Amino acid sequence: MDFSRLPKDVYSGAYRAGHCQGIAADLEKGFMYYSFTTMLVKTDLAGRFIGSVTGLCGHLGCITFHKEDGRVYGSLEYKNDAIGRGIVNMLGGGIEIPDRFYMAIFDVDKIDRADMPSAEVMRCAFLKEVTDDYLAEVTLEDGTVLKHRHGCSGIDGTATGPDFGAADDPGAKKWLFVSYGVYSDVTRADNDYQVILKYDLGELNETARPLLQEDMHGSGPAAPASKYFVYTGNTEYGVQNLEYDPFTKKYWMCVYRGKKPAFPNPPMFAADARISPKKEVLRGVYPETEGEVLTLDEHGRDGIDFPRGDTGIAALGDGYYYVSHHGRNEDGQYTHVRLYRLDGGNFTLQE
Repeated sequence: MDFSRLPKDVYSGAYRAGHCQGIAADLEKGFMYYSFTTMLVKTDLAGRFIGSVTGLCGHLGCITFHKEDGRVYGSLEYKNDAIGRGIVNMLGGGIEIPDRFYMAIFDVDKIDRADMPSAEVMRCAFLKEVTDDYLAEVTLEDGTVLKHRHGCSGIDGTATGPDFGAADDPGAKKWLFVSYGVYSDVTRADNDYQVILKYDLGELNETARPLLQEDMHGSGPAAPASKYFVYTGNTEYGVQNLEYDPFTKKYWMCVYRGKKPAFPNPPMFAADARISPKKEVLRGVYPETEGEVLTLDEHGRDGIDFPRGDTGIAALGDGYYYVSHHGRNEDGQYTHVRLYRLDGGNFTLQE
């Protein structure tokens, strides 16, 4: 495929929902998908509206298209923190939600009209590991009690791709990766890692069930296949968008800049998928804990100074990407998805 001939700008349309959280592209069928916090939108690559899934009172975050099964996967949070209460208020209030975290699985071929109920096209797998870390309290050596293990605020970034250490194998099994949201807190030392969970796609699909928001199920994998850590320094709400790029063999991690002065706090990092995780004692974590730590690419903790991608990035091939440029007008919130190319280590807008 000649990626340079793809549309340079795909407009999502404007919606009265939260801002764009993520994008996904199916180039073979010619569709683009957008998460707008409480709804999933489908257009073609000319920006013509195809359909939408509405009625979610949780936070639908980063999404990814997995071409092997034709489904869109997205992180879905239900929680009673400031984000969750803001979503409930946006929807008119009067909704009680528990603290639970899911991987949403959309049969997107079925999306063909506006305002489809989620029960028609979406199933969810409960993520017990995330929920446990979110609800956990950690007691430090001096008796201080901290809420949320590793600063976990839930989940956001979602990607499918090979395991770390397997990227050079063209036949490597594909997994689903989901990254924690992490609360911004400059006063604690145990929140300087990005946390990424690895799940078997078959197990997620086998355990997924339709989600009734008035009676949320607990069907899902008992545990992730692996739990990885990336030492970047604390960032505000963790990895917003996670994306595997087979061209560079990296997992891009788009974040809101951190605030700790001891770290460079860039808006993007990349983990090298060619390098296997290494067992290390996790810095700043009490009690002493070992974890599987991933390796950042050649940019290290200095990261990449690319101020886009936190509301959506999709690797297309041959160094081309679709990247979200979100905005707001009188009709609601929207995104223009713009075409970029990686050129000499820099993301260059294609005009």
